[in-house]
Amino acid sequence: MTEEELVQRYPRLWHMAHAGAWPAIRDHGLMSTVALLNDYAVEGDRRHQLGSCRRPESVPLEAEGRPGTVLRDQKPMDDGRLAGCLDDGLTPRDWYELLNSRTFFWLSRSRIWTLLRARAYRNVSQTVLTLDTARLVAAHRDRIWVSPINSGATLFKPQRRGLATFRRIFDFPFDERAKMRRVENNVVELVVDHSVPDVADYVLAVHEVRNDQVLSEIWRAPESRPDDHP
Repeated sequence: MTEEELVQRYPRLWHMAHAGAWPAIRDHGLMSTVALLNDYAVEGDRRHQLGSCRRPESVPLEAEGRPGTVLRDQKPMDDGRLAGCLDDGLTPRDWYELLNSRTFFWLSRSRIWTLLRARAYRNVSQTVLTLDTARLVAAHRDRIWVSPINSGATLFKPQRRGLATFRRIFDFPFDERAKMRRVENNVVELVVDHSVPDVADYVLAVHEVRNDQVLSEIWRAPESRPDDHP
């Protein structure tokens, strides 16, 4: 698959953050767990628990001179089921550390709504970013990977995953998979190594959402379209 084909098929990306996260994301970028742990100087046993193990609940982080932030929970994961679907000799710790080293985006509107309506999140307001795929890919292509699965979930029929789960755009077998899958189930995630410090440059709209309702529009770029929303 080429970059042009990816952008044509998935012109928008979506990211779900905790409520109230937009000012910090706008000013400091979108940061992976590893980037946040570094930035907030989390070390020792706490760093191991937050960066190498499943997080059953969201965890607030604070540091002098930094805005408060939240590490998202990993409720859709289960250690036992994860261990049973890993390939290439990987352990659950390996997988958590891989996930925690990257920032994640959904490539279809249906996927972001599935997450928003999930039992763990449906009754809590979330901040949802809608982004321009073309501009983000052009700026960060050397650090971008794509995935055919929800790599952070194992609760329902967990799919196999391993070293080949994340592939470069040009290495992704879109046409082969398209024979059996709809477009929203073909490329599922787009991820960027470490962080996207300039993410605000690619955001088209920001909304507050709870369950199946858009509660408010927090911000909108002048160049956005009316349908730029979750």
